[in-house]
Amino acid sequence: MSGFEYDKQLVISVGVSDFDTALDWYQRNLGFELVYKLDEYGWGEVRTPFGADVTIGLGQTEEVKPGSTVPTFGVKDIDAARAHLEGNGVKVDGTSEVPEMVKLATFYDPDGNPWMLAQSLDNRERAA
Repeated sequence: MSGFEYDKQLVISVGVSDFDTALDWYQRNLGFELVYKLDEYGWGEVRTPFGADVTIGLGQTEEVKPGSTVPTFGVKDIDAARAHLEGNGVKVDGTSEVPEMVKLATFYDPDGNPWMLAQSLDNRERAA
């Protein structure tokens, strides 16, 4: 059992070279629906058929590295989650924040694969 509590959300982050082209591809080929888009961050999420708690995050980047997806686990308290991981010797990058939306922290497994924690700062329920 971990030393922190999950909030049931899972986001798989994927780097894309053109957000709109990627969005069209995911909608047309996989039937995913746009949840939201943040132009100023080059980021948005699409809903999978697995419900509102499993989304694909599309992050526009200049250099796409195929195979470098980042699973992101929703947590209720990111500080407690970080403390637990760091207490177990896990490398954790600093916490970043999208104001009034989310706090994020990247951590790494023993092979250097990136994983992420996210604590929602938005008290509204996610769209169903």
